[in-house]
Amino acid sequence: MIKNSLASISDVAIYPVISLSIFVAFFVLLGYMVFRADKKYIKHMEEMPLTDEVYQKD
Repeated sequence: MIKNSLASISDVAIYPVISLSIFVAFFVLLGYMVFRADKKYIKHMEEMPLTDEVYQKD
């Protein structure tokens, strides 16, 4: 049933290409953000669960 429904849609082959493009773009952007992140911020976030420091919002 699904196969017949998809076959009746014109230009249905473009949807997997669009999905793959969005998927790849998202992870490339995420990788870029991770490698460009401030190392001090990452170190601070890494140590937060291990410290007794209490964060109070001002």
